[in-house]
Formats: sequence, structure tokens, C-alpha cells
Amino acid sequence: MPVRVDAALDDLVVPALDNPREISSQLHTHLRRLINDGAIAPGTELNQADLARRFSVSRIPMREAFRMLQQEGLIDVQLNQRAVVRALDAGEVDQLYGVRITLESLGARITAGRLSDAEVAEARDCLRRMRKTKRAEDMSEWVTVHRRFHTLCTARAGAPLAGIILSYSERTERYVRFGQQAHADTFAVAEAEHEQILTALAAGEVAAAGASMARHLAHTAATVLADLDGDFEALTVAQSLQMCAGGPL
Repeated sequence: MPVRVDAALDDLVVPALDNPREISSQLHTHLRRLINDGAIAPGTELNQADLARRFSVSRIPMREAFRMLQQEGLIDVQLNQRAVVRALDAGEVDQLYGVRITLESLGARITAGRLSDAEVAEARDCLRRMRKTKRAEDMSEWVTVHRRFHTLCTARAGAPLAGIILSYSERTERYVRFGQQAHADTFAVAEAEHEQILTALAAGEVAAAGASMARHLAHTAATVLADLDGDFEALTVAQSLQMCAGGPL
């Protein structure tokens, strides 16, 4: 049963819209973050006109923001300007992470031994900043830095591969946050896995870089799936992991 917007969003912070040319993008980013962080729960009903009034914008940029959220699979839009935040779904996790494992493992293999000294240094700085933002509980910044780290790990992947990798990475962010909120220990595990990936990349260990990336992503998927549906058979993740890392977790 959908949760109506007027009951669910009364306490939401109004976004700072400081660039008239980027209002749609800023609205999209704001709503996307709220959905990914769980501040707007799955099943919440969103209304374009209501949100436009709340955020003091016209319906046109709000409509465009809804379109972008729909493209990312975060909402289902209906014909009456209403939308519902999509439920977390085990089958979607399996499909999204199966693709991520395959493509990011390939991207890591392409990148291994080909990072510049500056890129390695930036990646190490990303790890430091992730630890800092986690301690400060600044999860918005953590997400940004985490995404940059993964981008560096596949830095030699050119278009269109890089674009596809980024798209699937963004679509799984709500599942990453879901897993983190349920299991605080995932940060320490992920940090160790990130270190292992970067070590292999910097050393030019192609197979190890690809396998480490595959296992890292599969571990995140397994953590999320255990909470969503413990009996779900993640066939896509299992086959992708077998292909990219030579075996199960």
C-alpha cells in the first residue's frame, strides 16, 4: 500500500537550488539521495505538483527530475503526475550486481598496471577520505568519494564501457546504503577489500585485480540479499563471480 506524500515527507529538508539552469538536476540529486538513504521509504507516493509547491519550483523541472528517477529505476511514474518509490527487490539486486561484477572486473583488469602515480595517490586519498567521512557520519560525501574510488579502479575503461559501469553503480547505491544501515561492520570489510583491489591495480596484477573487484561486489550483493530474501538464489551473481573470480565467495 503506497504511503502518501503528505504523511511521509513533512520533515524533509528543502534543497538549496542555487543554479537556475540546473534546477532539474539539483532536484533529481536531492530526491535521489533521500531515496537512497531511506529518508523517502519504498512505497512512498510522490506527487509532482505537491513536491513543486514544497520546494518552491515550477512543475517543469520537477517533471524532468521524476523522469530521471524513473530512468534509474528508483520510482514508477503513473499518468496522473504521481509516482511510487520502488520497493527493494532481490531479483533486481541479482541482476544489477551480476552486471557490475562482470563489467567492473573487466574494467579493473584493463586498468591494472596502467594507473598513473597521480591516480594511485588519488585512490589512496579516497580511501582516507572514506574513513574520515564515515567517522563524521557524512554519508552524502562518503557516497561521492566511494564512487570516485571505483571510477579510478576502472580508469582505463573508455566509452561506452565507462558509462555503463557508472550507470549500474549509481543504480545500486540504494542497496549499498541499505546494507550499510543494517550492518555497521560492512564498512570495515569493504575498506579491507578496497585496499586489496588497489594493491593489485598498482602492482599490475591483472587477474588479482579483476577477481578482487568481483568478490568485493559479490560480497555486497550477498549482504543485501541475506536481508531482503534469505532464500533467494542469486544465479546471476553466482555465475558472474564464477566467470570473473573462478569460484564462489
